[in-house]
Amino acid sequence: MYETILSPVDYGGLRLKNRILFAPTTFGLSDEETLAKYRALAEGGCAMIIVGDVPVGKSRFEKSLFDAKGFAFYQQLAEIAHAADCKLCAQLHQSDSDLLAMFKYLPAVLTKKLTPDQLREKLNDAVGPYITKLPKRKLQTILDGFGKAALLARQAGFDMVQVHGDRMCGSFSSALFNHRTDEYGGSAENRARFAVEAVRAVRTAVPEMPIDYKLAVRQEDPHFGNAGVAEEELSVFVPLLEQAGVTSFHVTLANHSALEDTIPPASHPYFGQPGCFLKFCDEVRQYTALPLCGVGGLNDPDFVEQQLASGRIQCAAMSRPLLADPDLVNKLKNGQAAQIHRCVRCNKKCLGGLMAHQGTRCIYDALRAKEA
Repeated sequence: MYETILSPVDYGGLRLKNRILFAPTTFGLSDEETLAKYRALAEGGCAMIIVGDVPVGKSRFEKSLFDAKGFAFYQQLAEIAHAADCKLCAQLHQSDSDLLAMFKYLPAVLTKKLTPDQLREKLNDAVGPYITKLPKRKLQTILDGFGKAALLARQAGFDMVQVHGDRMCGSFSSALFNHRTDEYGGSAENRARFAVEAVRAVRTAVPEMPIDYKLAVRQEDPHFGNAGVAEEELSVFVPLLEQAGVTSFHVTLANHSALEDTIPPASHPYFGQPGCFLKFCDEVRQYTALPLCGVGGLNDPDFVEQQLASGRIQCAAMSRPLLADPDLVNKLKNGQAAQIHRCVRCNKKCLGGLMAHQGTRCIYDALRAKEA
């Protein structure tokens, strides 16, 4: 019944055992608990785990490939994934947050005069000026970092790298944020330059490694997302990224707005329907023959099978459905689809838990613990 989901696929030069990927996710948990989550996902049968927010330099806030402790963590994660015949992808990113602005608001956050949502809004407001004024020498250091991070990722055991097309790549891509007057700003071709050069840096560093690109798309009617590529500019960005070395596209909605838009609950006024971001895949398909991975509202295996079987997408990325039931793929394989704990897109313990600084969890956690 789920022949396409369970069939192998060549995803941009990397052979995957099935079509289900774990989408990049921030956990906000201890290392021990995070590794346990990843182990459950790998052993549950998904074909590849995309590890979110792997920085392209040293970091005080995230696990970095550039320090011994971070590198060892990723090595351990690769061993866990590969032991379960699961591939591993590193999502390489550079933050576009202005750290000086963040420190300025820190006292208000600590005294709870500023909520996390209010802080996010203020930091988003600071992105445009930060990107516009960033010196070229700093840009070159960051771009070099993409190549260095890709090389370290391969050495740590990753099978693929994904260039994060939101964050700094996305803010450079967006005319809403990027008001530069040099070769990195202005026309769509110029605003694509930073992302293209990031991909080229990766391709130069690891010529044989598949490169996925998280293609964040901005919608204007109605308006959702602020960074990323405007729908009408996909015809410029997609071919340039492919020429630079991208081998597959992970297509989603652009961020830098409310998190409930990019992680939409079932009650979302616009993105509540199944496969809520797949229309962006349809638009991207007009400009490339490369494999596409869809994401967003893919909590019904029957629906996912239909989208894959039709060729609309080649892979389906999920976070919340696999957090709800890490054994989702194994249950499909074993004819136990009726026993899957289905994500209801409530956002209570996943996004809600993260925002409450309790870590990304799921309403089904207690039930699964009893079953174990």
